[in-house]
Amino acid sequence: MRHRLFLRLAVLELLLFVAVKAVFAQGPDTIRMMQYNLMYYTTTSGVSDCNSISNNLDTKDTHIKTIFQYVKPTVFCVCEMGSQNLYADRLLNNAINTDGIDYYRRGPLTNQSGGTIANMIYYDSRKLTLYKSTNLTTSYRDINGYTFYYNADNLDSKDTIFMTFWIAHLKAGDSPNNEELRLVQVQKLMSRIANSGLPGNYTFSGDFNIYSSNEPAYQELTEYSNSLYRFYDPVNSPGVWHNNSQFSSLHTQSTHTQSTDCFSSGGLDDRFDIILVSPYIYYGSDRIHLVEGSYHALGQDGARFNGSILSPSNNSIPSQVANALYQQSDHLPVIMDMTIDAHVGVPVYKPDFRVNIANPVRETLQIDFQHDKPGKYGISIYATDGHLVMTRLEDLDAGVHHLSYPFPFQKGVYFAVFTDESGQKSTLKLIHY
Repeated sequence: MRHRLFLRLAVLELLLFVAVKAVFAQGPDTIRMMQYNLMYYTTTSGVSDCNSISNNLDTKDTHIKTIFQYVKPTVFCVCEMGSQNLYADRLLNNAINTDGIDYYRRGPLTNQSGGTIANMIYYDSRKLTLYKSTNLTTSYRDINGYTFYYNADNLDSKDTIFMTFWIAHLKAGDSPNNEELRLVQVQKLMSRIANSGLPGNYTFSGDFNIYSSNEPAYQELTEYSNSLYRFYDPVNSPGVWHNNSQFSSLHTQSTHTQSTDCFSSGGLDDRFDIILVSPYIYYGSDRIHLVEGSYHALGQDGARFNGSILSPSNNSIPSQVANALYQQSDHLPVIMDMTIDAHVGVPVYKPDFRVNIANPVRETLQIDFQHDKPGKYGISIYATDGHLVMTRLEDLDAGVHHLSYPFPFQKGVYFAVFTDESGQKSTLKLIHY
C-alpha cells in the first residue's frame, strides 16, 4: 500500500514537472516593478524652497522619461505625486507614453488622508488589467492597493493570475513618536490584508522612512503573528541601515551631499525606499516568482557611502541616467523582477475550494481554507516516502478558515492532500525546517 501511494505521488510530481516545463519551454513572462519617490511632483509642495522654479516639472519630466525608458518597468509605483489628477495625467502623457509608446495606463488617485502629495501606479496595459483599487486612510497619508489580473491567453476565471501592489509613504522622522505613527500605519495595512480572505501574490513598496529592521513597523510587516500574511524582504539584510557602510549597496537616500532647493543632503546613507513581497511571491507558490538577485536600487553600486549618485564616478549605469537620477530626486528608484508562469494558457485543474499553506513550516502548520459551501474536508500529510504522518477531518462552514496544527515531525519535504466530500483534491508541497 505504501509503495502504491508513493508511486501515485511520484506520478503527480512528474505531471506537475511536465506542465511547468511546458510553460518554461515557451519562456515565462517577466513583470518588472519599479518603486520611486519622485520628490514633490507638484507645484504646490508646501516647502518654501521647492517651487515651480527650483523643482520645474518640465525638467522633471525629461529626467523621469530618461529613467523610465532605461528601466522599462511593467509596473511603476510612485510616491510624492501631486494629490490632483492633473499631475498624475501629466506624468503619464509627458514622461511615460512618449516616443511612440501609448499602452501605459494609471490607477485612480486618492487623497482621503489629506496633504499635497499622494501615491500612484502606472502599468503596461498589454500585460496587466486593473481589476480593483483600494485605499486605506491613515492619520498621515493614504495607503493604496491596486489589484491586477494578468492578460494571459485562454485563462478562464478559475485560472486567472491576480497580483496586488500596495504603496505607501510612511511618516518621516527618527523620533519615537514618528516610529509609533509608522507602526500604526502598517498595522492598518496588515489588518486589512489578513481580514480580506486568503493570502496571495502581493507586494508592499514605497518610501518607508525606516532606519532599521528592528523598528516596530518593519517587525510588524515581516514578523506578523499569522505567517501566511507576513511580508518578506527580497534581500534579507537585517540590521541598522542608517549611516552604516555595511549596507551601502541598499542605500537609496540621499542622491546629494549638499542641500540645494528641494534636495536633502548627507549623501547615500539611508534605506528608505523598499519593496517587500508576500510569501507566495517569495516562494513562488502561486505562479508568480521573485527573480533571485533582481532586487536593486538603480545606480547604487555600493561604492558611494555618504556620497552622491555622481561622485565617485558611477559606471553601473549610463552617464545620462546617473545625471537624471541626480537632477530628478533625492531618492533612488528600487527595481525588482518577477516571472509569471501561466501566460501560455497551460490548463490547470482547480477544485471548488482554495487552500494555502504558510511555507516554510516550523513548529506549527498554518493553513488557510476557503470554500463556498459547508461540508467535511480531509487533510492528509505524507512524507516523501509515502508514509502518512498526519490526518485531520474538519467540518467547516462556508467562508474562510484559519487552521493551525502542531507539526512535530522531522525536517524535510512533505505533501499535503486536501479532499472534499465530492472527491475533489488539491495537493500542495510543504517544506519543514
